[in-house]
Amino acid sequence: MKVSPHIFRAYDIRGVYRVDLDESLAYSVGRAFGKIVTGKVVVGRDVRRSGESLVKALCDGLTDAGHDVLNLGVCTTPACYFGGRFYRAGGGVMVTASHNPPDWNGFKMFLGDGETVSQGAGMEKIRDMIINGDLGSPAKEKGVVEKVDFQSVYIQHIVSRFSPMYGLRMAADFSDGSASLCFPQICEKLGITLRQLNNNPDGYFRGHMPEPTEENISELKQVVIAEKLDFGVAFDGDADRAVFVDDMGRVLQGDIAMAVLLKTLDKKGIIVYDVNSSTALKEMAEKLGFTPMEWKVGRAFLHRKVRELGAVMGGEKSNHLYFGELEGDDDAIYAALKMATLLHRTKTSLSKHVDEIPKYPTTPILVYDCPDEKKFAVIEKISERLSQMGFKTNNLDGVKAYGEEGWILIRASNTMPQIKMSIEAKKAESLNMLRQLGERLIREAMETV
Repeated sequence: MKVSPHIFRAYDIRGVYRVDLDESLAYSVGRAFGKIVTGKVVVGRDVRRSGESLVKALCDGLTDAGHDVLNLGVCTTPACYFGGRFYRAGGGVMVTASHNPPDWNGFKMFLGDGETVSQGAGMEKIRDMIINGDLGSPAKEKGVVEKVDFQSVYIQHIVSRFSPMYGLRMAADFSDGSASLCFPQICEKLGITLRQLNNNPDGYFRGHMPEPTEENISELKQVVIAEKLDFGVAFDGDADRAVFVDDMGRVLQGDIAMAVLLKTLDKKGIIVYDVNSSTALKEMAEKLGFTPMEWKVGRAFLHRKVRELGAVMGGEKSNHLYFGELEGDDDAIYAALKMATLLHRTKTSLSKHVDEIPKYPTTPILVYDCPDEKKFAVIEKISERLSQMGFKTNNLDGVKAYGEEGWILIRASNTMPQIKMSIEAKKAESLNMLRQLGERLIREAMETV
């Protein structure tokens, strides 16, 4: 199979099985990753039907590169990160396509220090080795593969961090993904009554695609209301994102969920959140005694910054929630149990916690097609115009412009030939005005660049 450069993305390698990637590519990933990692390697996979054969080929590549491999079996992506630390591995590979359809698969790579292999941090090197066939000769001493009983290790790791929560009633939509293999056992051990939805991890994702959009989790919202549950949580396919539903059936964006979860942290300190996040998160953080800091969108950036600063928590509007207590990992199962702990401890409904948070009118993330070769120049042009118009701007990730009426964020997509815009206004009547301004600036910049 000819290797296409487009499968090497910002944070992982991903494509359609037997179209973009197959076992020969998996073997090459093992050989290439084997050249940059030291020591033994952990390998996990999600529930996709192509996963088992891809893992075998990947392990063949790693062992031919001279590495011993610990095969963790089917697990969540955050569990795989934990497995790397638990077994003191030099790195790891998770075979997953996260929230993509069932015919997709991919490879997320990380090093022993927790660093994700991503754009600017090793991905280009992996890509070039594979495309150019620059894999070197197999090691003189081949490694061995050991299958380990990891699921029980991970379950104990999570359970040990929480006290029993008898009387708490919640629902979980597993998106037919990896979380269904461990979360029910965890809840049982903690005394939580769990209503399970879409818990058939056969790799077909029959309930809905493994992306917990508001449309996909409509059944979860209905169940929480109808059965008068304390809250609901939806996991994506590999359980590195948790989407919460309160007792009134309202879906929480990641920044609002983070604002609530700050109450569960015993230690004050820095919190890091992406530039898409609402001003309400900053205001709640300051009110609760935390030091808020904005940062770039994307797991590789947020995870790195949380670890670098020793932050107590990080979060993205996309529902990745990072915990300093977990070496900065974005473990959705841990996030769900932190939320359960808050409700059990305070005896206050999630809806009341949510209602304490200021609410500002916002747009969804608006997407505009723009060629890769133009998008950064377009952003630069827009930044200049906004400054000329008197807005206070920062260029941390694209351009974010602050005015009396609210803010506009316009940034280039990390993974697609697109420009994305988000807007938050202080008043509803200002939202459309700011949107019209942003769209006009995008249109003018694309015409002149």
